[in-house]
Amino acid sequence: MGGPRNVTGVILQARLDSSRLPAKALLDLQGKTVVEHAMAALRKLSSAEVFILATDPESADFFRRKAEAEGFELFIGPKEDVLRRFADAARHYGLDLIVRATGDNPLVSWEIAGESLDLQREAAADYAACTDAPLGTGVEVIAARALLEADRLARDPYEREHVCPYLYRRPEEYKISVSPVRESRRLPEARVTVDTLEDYRHISALFRSLYRGTPIALEDVLDYLKTEASGKADTSG
Repeated sequence: MGGPRNVTGVILQARLDSSRLPAKALLDLQGKTVVEHAMAALRKLSSAEVFILATDPESADFFRRKAEAEGFELFIGPKEDVLRRFADAARHYGLDLIVRATGDNPLVSWEIAGESLDLQREAAADYAACTDAPLGTGVEVIAARALLEADRLARDPYEREHVCPYLYRRPEEYKISVSPVRESRRLPEARVTVDTLEDYRHISALFRSLYRGTPIALEDVLDYLKTEASGKADTSG
């Protein structure tokens, strides 16, 4: 008989209310919403077995059909206490390892998610993340045991809203593994998250240029961003 099965799950958090850009997860990018692009990209992570869209009661009806169409389970949890939402989802689906992503990142990279999982597994880390990629392409990887402990112990509202700070603020108590992505994927000055109207306009132009009906590979995103930056430099020069 084999050993105990290790279950890796993607938990994508999404909500409708946002002070800077309301309903940003439902904004259109070439015929699909921001959150649908995020789900489609994460589905390409072959080492994950369970895919979950975790939202709050007020937002659930807006995401239900989209999640189902992309092969994601819909999980409903507390609106403000996102740490509890993640912990409840991890318990409900029996996860051992969680890949955390957010629904305002339509260019979240399955390539970087795979690299982050490798980083976690090599170190048997409680928390792992790759740095220096464009903002909006990365994920966080959390061992379920550490996540459930954080849920039990965290009191700071910031730590409960943002899920992972309780762990990485305590490197003396938890095994933290954070490392730059491989060199070819580094572009830390670039931004591809959707948090403001300016972000949305920028990402819309990128999708018009690159999207052909399937998730955009990180290499293509990086090439676009480097060309864009070079053009701006030439103009300013």
